[in-house]
Amino acid sequence: MTRLSAVICALVVGVALIICALIISKPAMEFVTAKKSITVTGSAKKQIRSDLIVWRSGFSRQSDDLGKAYAALKADLAVVKNYLVQRGIKENEIVFQPVSTETIYATDPKTGMMTRQIAGYVLYQNLEVRSAEVDKIAEISRSSTELIEKGIVFHSYPPQYYYTKLNELKVDMLAEAAKDAMARAEKIAAATGSRVGHLRAAKMGVFQITPKDSTEVSDYGINDTSSLEKDITAVVNAEFAVQ
Repeated sequence: MTRLSAVICALVVGVALIICALIISKPAMEFVTAKKSITVTGSAKKQIRSDLIVWRSGFSRQSDDLGKAYAALKADLAVVKNYLVQRGIKENEIVFQPVSTETIYATDPKTGMMTRQIAGYVLYQNLEVRSAEVDKIAEISRSSTELIEKGIVFHSYPPQYYYTKLNELKVDMLAEAAKDAMARAEKIAAATGSRVGHLRAAKMGVFQITPKDSTEVSDYGINDTSSLEKDITAVVNAEFAVQ
């Protein structure tokens, strides 16, 4: 009886272990089947040429008399405006900013410390040109130092270049990136004897707008404004079911 009981107990334990294994493995197999998918990254790249230029510049005058400084600055404004208009910039494309004033205080010759005595004034006049005539404005920005020969204390900043149809282009670029992701998934699936099913999830990556032929990449995206010709890259992360 003791031997028979031991055999029965062993059989019961064995059956119980098999049942437990089936119970545990079944959800696991279902999980693997349910998650049988492939995740790929697709991209699309296109070269664009800026269609808007923003050029900022300015000039200044200094005098120990505020009124004289302002009068000289006003005369310079007329010279600068005439120079720009004669070179083909439309008046409505030129925006002159409000005049800003800096007070200069005298320095004590003995201590080198600044005193409260006013030694003069510097007046600044900044301007901005926004135009779709990109090439023309870019050329004028390079030659604008000619104003220095006219006695103008002129300074010019590098132009900024923009593409105004970017939002429309982004939609097309995302579609191309999604197609690329699908093609990559199909190649990987075919190599394993499988085929790609429906799209399960898709996530848009950041856009990279970089100077032409640049390899620069940022996790936060790049929006270059320093170059006339740019490359725009769109990325899509997609998950496809595999059958």
